[in-house]
Amino acid sequence: MSMQQASQAAAPVLSIRDVTVTARATERKVIERISFDIQPGETVCVVGESGSGKSVTSLAVMGLLPKTALALSGGEIWLEGENITQASQQRLRQLRAHRMAMVFQEPMTALNPVMTIGAQLDEVLRTHTRMPAAQRRAKILAILDSVHLPDRQRMVDSFPHQLSGGQRQRVVIAMALILEPKLLIADEPTTALDVTTQQQIIRLIDELRAEHNTAVLFITHDFGIVSEIADRVVVMNQGQVVETGERAQILAAPAQSYTRLLISSVPSLIPKPEEAVDGDIILRVSGLAKEYGQRSLFSRKAPMVAAQDVNLSIRRREVMGIVGESGSGKSTVARCIMRLIDPSAGQIRLHDDDMAQYRGEPLRQIRQKIQIVFQDPYRSLNPRQRVGESIIEGLLNFGMARETAWRRAADLMRTVGLNEEVMTRYPHQFSGGQRQRICIARALAMEPDLLVADEAVSALDVSVQAQVLTLLREIRDRTGIAILFITHDLRVAAQICDTIAVMQKGRVVEMGTAHQILSNPASAYTRQLIDAAPGRDWDFQNFRPYAQTALQ
Repeated sequence: MSMQQASQAAAPVLSIRDVTVTARATERKVIERISFDIQPGETVCVVGESGSGKSVTSLAVMGLLPKTALALSGGEIWLEGENITQASQQRLRQLRAHRMAMVFQEPMTALNPVMTIGAQLDEVLRTHTRMPAAQRRAKILAILDSVHLPDRQRMVDSFPHQLSGGQRQRVVIAMALILEPKLLIADEPTTALDVTTQQQIIRLIDELRAEHNTAVLFITHDFGIVSEIADRVVVMNQGQVVETGERAQILAAPAQSYTRLLISSVPSLIPKPEEAVDGDIILRVSGLAKEYGQRSLFSRKAPMVAAQDVNLSIRRREVMGIVGESGSGKSTVARCIMRLIDPSAGQIRLHDDDMAQYRGEPLRQIRQKIQIVFQDPYRSLNPRQRVGESIIEGLLNFGMARETAWRRAADLMRTVGLNEEVMTRYPHQFSGGQRQRICIARALAMEPDLLVADEAVSALDVSVQAQVLTLLREIRDRTGIAILFITHDLRVAAQICDTIAVMQKGRVVEMGTAHQILSNPASAYTRQLIDAAPGRDWDFQNFRPYAQTALQ
């Protein structure tokens, strides 16, 4: 009997039966009559857009629904034969340590910033076991080994802010698995990570699942990850399960139109056809460098080099991508170009003006021609200011009459696919994709020559991501604006970028057309990034592996 057949023959670790969760304030059903099982050693991916009910499902299983906002109003949740919907809070606390555990999307919010990693892992063991100190110490070192963290002793003594994002996520996984639970819930654990770290985390979870026969509930909006890790898939939309099935069946022959929409929205790693870009050069960067810290009489510590000898140029109507892992220097270069931070050396010429030399009012004036869209649109907008006021703020600061500025803002809202009537709403009244459209409208209000998009679609659902990418292309074609596109997602870069610069450890290691970089990379590092892209072997637009298409 195969492992999969054996797991199917066993009783499920988790069984969700007709579960309904209701919003207390409005009596609206947030999730309605959902049902599925997870067998020992099985990975079930729950997929859907923001607001589909994925995370609410996981919180209901963990008994962590916010009591003032949401209520479990129907159904049963069985964990290894125990109905946990009837369990007391004390019993749920016991179950969360020994029988089920959760890995959240943002590890920095899941870790205590004022406690060392060792102290936080030790706290779990002291609270839930009677192990002596020496045994707890050995257990901590062993679990850090199992999640492949280097220099265990340094990790034990480090604080969360001293680790990289990928290392922090490994620590959270270690904390979840230290008591070997039977169920692991992973809620978007790789969304904000670069492709190589993402691949490492996916492999780690799969390796630990196989080693301990753990059931895994993996929540994601990325079908690229689904193609790598799932045994079965549960597709959710507006609080309901619309389709379930084996991974191969869902990816190759989805029955529901919503599932087909989600899958076909995943960007292809095959670059778009090459187009000649022959406009005037808008931006020329020469010898750009940025260092943090400097030697002094009191410290001989060498400065940290974030960017070094960066050279690039962008033409009108061109979309240039900068790709690389976290810490490669992508965002540092973008912030230096925007002059949000001062470069340590080099020239940043916007047309004929060297922005690196400007200060004060001259810099303020030239910033009209260069605007930025950040990764998190909610943090980019003032929560106390209506979105229309946010869009016209820059125009008013540069002397435009309020009535004229409001008309331009209304035109821009239509440009980004929103109705001008919503300009009187506040940011929290929009979805993530709508907020990002508002941020794009605000950036375009100044009629810039260069738009810098710093991970502008990495936190969005694939369907919303596809809409924003289409919007950026349409704006580029209509206005002739140049775009500097910062991303760690090579599939996104393949679909929007004309040229790509690959950065590693602060340096540009390869630059060329998107087709050249992604189809025939010269650098081993670029090949490593491409190989790490989740779902790279799957043609999502045509619902089949690339090996079955004429693309290879």
